[in-house]
Amino acid sequence: MPRHLLYLIVFIEGFCSLGAEVIALRRLVPHVGSAIVVTAPTIGFFLLALALGYASGARVAERFTAVVARNFLISALLAGIGLARVTVDGLFAHVQPVGLAYLFFIGGVLCPLAWLLGQTVPVLTNLMKHARAGEASGYALYWSTLGSFLGSLSLSLGVMQWLGVSAAVLICAILLVLGSLRLAERNWRAWGAAALAGVAAAAINLLPASDVLDTAYADYAVTPVSLPGHVSPRAFFVNNSLASLMDDSEPTHYARYVQHLRHILLEELAFTDKDVLVLGAGGFTLSHREPVNRYTFVDIDPKIRDIAEQRFLKAPIRGEFIVDDARRYVKSTDKHYAAVVVDVFSSHTSIPGHLVTREFWQDARRALEPEGVLLANLILDGKLETPYARNLLATIEGVFGRCAVEVLHKTKPISNVIVSCYASSQAGRLTPYSDEKNGADVDLARSR
Repeated sequence: MPRHLLYLIVFIEGFCSLGAEVIALRRLVPHVGSAIVVTAPTIGFFLLALALGYASGARVAERFTAVVARNFLISALLAGIGLARVTVDGLFAHVQPVGLAYLFFIGGVLCPLAWLLGQTVPVLTNLMKHARAGEASGYALYWSTLGSFLGSLSLSLGVMQWLGVSAAVLICAILLVLGSLRLAERNWRAWGAAALAGVAAAAINLLPASDVLDTAYADYAVTPVSLPGHVSPRAFFVNNSLASLMDDSEPTHYARYVQHLRHILLEELAFTDKDVLVLGAGGFTLSHREPVNRYTFVDIDPKIRDIAEQRFLKAPIRGEFIVDDARRYVKSTDKHYAAVVVDVFSSHTSIPGHLVTREFWQDARRALEPEGVLLANLILDGKLETPYARNLLATIEGVFGRCAVEVLHKTKPISNVIVSCYASSQAGRLTPYSDEKNGADVDLARSR
């Protein structure tokens, strides 16, 4: 085999293998979130399958190009069909519990793909007859790793941002089909199989009409819902989770937690001519038809504004929109706000891990005016009994001191919980009252 062709094939292998891993992690976000307990096992399983592929490739002793051509063709089908949004959504919709669907996806799509592509380098280096073993493997691994580098960057920062996740899936599938054709024997069977794989990948990723828009960060959908007493109510879904509600009534009805936040800001706190920072744009309904204050929305997805304006609000947003990570923004901004509203989720109950730590809440506090208020919308169990609920609330109060905690759906197992904290408060030492030592009367007198 000409050396340049070998390097091209291993480059495609590297590009598509790591590209498939990046796409798989993105496809999992709407269903299991993006926490480290999801990403770390996914990467680990992928690397294990890749290692097993290296070992399998080392045992191949004949028909080297035919083996890699076959592997590329099967991988094109696994990537093109298995990583398609309709396939992943269907799997998680019909296989329960979620953990079992995750294992089916990893074991049935991602790991077989990694195992097949992992065989490429050890198999093809057998064809470098006039090179030292170290030279052959070194250059092959160089081009494979370079492909992985460019695949991860170009797909995540380019293709997914501008064309969507489905386009990234299709690019990987087509590259694998072309690689298979370049290696396969020149006969109608090889061309027919490659054509079928390409058409199948294109059909499942491009042809089916869908109301779901996928970006590099999330899946979005606006769906009509049935709510008595509402005029044309519609829901804004982000990663298969209800992010916001509104209708065309006069006045407009919003999701309960948004109406509660608006009530706090406009009625209880009587905000007028104030600067309000909203971390996590959602449906931009907090500022909808609200002309008395200035709103700044921060969201990591640059496309969420256009989607919300065109499909959900059906009007321009009110306020400024900044594309940035919520934590990075509050850490770097020099501006101070009368209120900071934290409403950030990667899935229904999953807040990104770096947005629940003490350091994040400290940065959010620094973004407040001296008398400012922090309002956080959390999704917790209705009784606030789980370790996550207890520890998250304790983390917030460890920074702000005592905060108001309002459970909006007390009879439901999962509820919106609104936490209100003041920048002027301080965390203090607690002294429980007891029959032996009861300082309640003294504390009450000091509080007046």
